[in-house]
Amino acid sequence: MWPTSAGRHNVPTELRGRERQLDGEWAVVNGGTEAQTMAKRQTMTASPASIPPTALRRRFVALAIPNVFANLTVPLTGLIDTALLGHWGTVADIAGVGLASVIFDYLYWSMGFLRMGTTGLTARAEGAGDRSEVLYLLVRAGGLAAAIGLAVLLARSLIAEVAFGLLHGEADAHASARAYFDARIWGAPATLMNFALIGWLLGRQRSGLVLAITAIGNIVNVALDYLFIVRWGWGSAGAGWATALSQVAMLANAAAMVAFVMPQSRPQMSLAQVLQWDRLRELAILSGDILVRTLALVTGFALFIDASAALGTRTLASNAVLLHVVTLSAHFVDGYAYAVESLAGLLRGSGQSGRLRSLLFIAMVAGLVTSSAFAVAFTAAPQPLFGLLTDHADLLSHIISDRVWLVPTLIVGSLAYILDGYFIGLTIGRVLSVAMMVSLAIGFIPWLVWSRVADSGQLLWLAMVSFMVLRTATLAICVPRTWRPEHGPVQA
Repeated sequence: MWPTSAGRHNVPTELRGRERQLDGEWAVVNGGTEAQTMAKRQTMTASPASIPPTALRRRFVALAIPNVFANLTVPLTGLIDTALLGHWGTVADIAGVGLASVIFDYLYWSMGFLRMGTTGLTARAEGAGDRSEVLYLLVRAGGLAAAIGLAVLLARSLIAEVAFGLLHGEADAHASARAYFDARIWGAPATLMNFALIGWLLGRQRSGLVLAITAIGNIVNVALDYLFIVRWGWGSAGAGWATALSQVAMLANAAAMVAFVMPQSRPQMSLAQVLQWDRLRELAILSGDILVRTLALVTGFALFIDASAALGTRTLASNAVLLHVVTLSAHFVDGYAYAVESLAGLLRGSGQSGRLRSLLFIAMVAGLVTSSAFAVAFTAAPQPLFGLLTDHADLLSHIISDRVWLVPTLIVGSLAYILDGYFIGLTIGRVLSVAMMVSLAIGFIPWLVWSRVADSGQLLWLAMVSFMVLRTATLAICVPRTWRPEHGPVQA
């Protein structure tokens, strides 16, 4: 098990008092007495809930900044894909990648529980001081991700046939979409394993390592984009291969980072503990709720893209570009949401729910300021900003005419992203799943149907805004219940 004072009696004298845990949770310094050592450990493992509000803000910022930069590399890479295809490809390539991305959104976003569930449970275990469970969670999540990834790869032909049979679009867009799918699908196992490893690192507040992992992976992606799209002229297929291979590079880097933070002294791994029924059941229930939540969310965006395709290739391409901006802002705000996940889990695990209100307020203010800045920039200066993404004049004109819808989508959406992270960190999955299904059924689908009947792109964007508003409202009404004081640390 983890070192105790009794276990340290077997450590050579010259090393006693100088051992240091690699995970940075505690250190024994200068050979103090047993009482001093225990007091030092208690102080250094104190929950962030026990520190002043300004210190909580500093902890939030320290986690959020690397999370933001890590998240930004993902949509920026997507924007570079779009820009390269927009300048060296065709409108059909842009539309095809947008169409095929719907399929990968279903595949990968629906498996987001591998990241989100792992983060929440790991953060809670850290807060409760259950370090054995922290390692067992890594094994459970990693093994599950590998198994699902291989299953997706084996079923790739069936997935393609069903998905492309359901999606609308013109023939040239469909051809480009299929080329992108056939290339990118080979990265499925690596992508899902990355979810698990990154979720575990986020749960342990290792945001800096997550930044390094994502940065390296996306640098590889951009380099391969240039090679495959610009130099070799592979179009949408080149974008797909670049993404798949970059995920493999990310996995190698993530595995190295996880090995780096592993403590020298750790519990002996037991298959019985890894497969403990209560732990597996908890993971399954949380994963199921997050899966339902994510499927409802992805369904909303998929229906939006499909309805865009029914309005023509130009509308599809225009909305795909606008959604890249929404994604860029969302990934930025998600950096704050990830920090909320880590800290909310720690606060709950250590029985300090009284500080959750302050944490949520800090994150929401940051999200509103950031999303408002994005909304102002892209609505006030559309020509230069959107001009970076495409030089097709008719497409650019269409994008600029619809840009006003970015304002409510970005600002209201930021609150929804923060609240998602809050409930994920608390591992309250049922609220997430119910809120998302209600928002989809009541806030989105009626407006979507009206937009199809009226053949209106404006009503389609109104459906998206309504979806974001109801997401925020249904989550917000459940927040006060989470502030009730607890009687002690949660047993992870």
